[in-house]
Amino acid sequence: MLLFAGLGNPGAKYANNRHNVGFMAADAIARRHSFSPWSKKFQGLIAEGTLGGEKIVLIKPQTFMNNSGQSVGEALRFYKLDPSALTVFYDEIDLADGKVRVKTGGGAGGHNGIRSIDGHVGNAYRRVRIGVGHPGVKEFVHHHVIGDFAKADREWLEPLLDAIGAHAEMIVKGDESGFMNKLSLAVQGKTGAAPEPEKSAPKQQSPKQQSHIRQARPQQPAIKPPETGPMAAMLKKLFGGKD
Repeated sequence: MLLFAGLGNPGAKYANNRHNVGFMAADAIARRHSFSPWSKKFQGLIAEGTLGGEKIVLIKPQTFMNNSGQSVGEALRFYKLDPSALTVFYDEIDLADGKVRVKTGGGAGGHNGIRSIDGHVGNAYRRVRIGVGHPGVKEFVHHHVIGDFAKADREWLEPLLDAIGAHAEMIVKGDESGFMNKLSLAVQGKTGAAPEPEKSAPKQQSPKQQSHIRQARPQQPAIKPPETGPMAAMLKKLFGGKD
């Protein structure tokens, strides 16, 4: 048995926030694999189902993000599961839009939901970090994560969530690399990332582009062969003269 936790904040006000992409991932898995209806338990909402022959309990903590560990910890203790049985889906500002990375253990990286879970169960669990991009300025981070996804974001967000639902079984089987690859293919060309510039053949520099030292070198005139005298006669004998 495994516990999958999607993080977010409860209530319609936060439903479309970037901070709630963990809730969205949990909903996508439940919907794709026909899990049971959501019910209240462990200070959260839970749904049960099967992935890859393994029983899965999905949980969406309703304690608000900063206290996610209360709900997740209660569920782990009830089912007598080790932290290694836990997988947490959450937003990651240090990853570009639509990029997903899976790892086990590590620090909270400034994420309050992860910090809370670490405090309740330790950090030896799997994390599925879903990139929501960085606003570019530290002071704007809070507004960014509790802001709604833009309409244009739906172009990559919807196929990404569909892929998370479709390929969640790969996490159960331990194929994390395969899972990340499937998600990457699902959003390829849809996240607005600029393509790598093509490399062109080096162009010959114009005089203006040359260094001042090279420009300062005197241009050597072409040497013209003599037309008369002994040297001219010798050259004519060697190479032949023109009619």
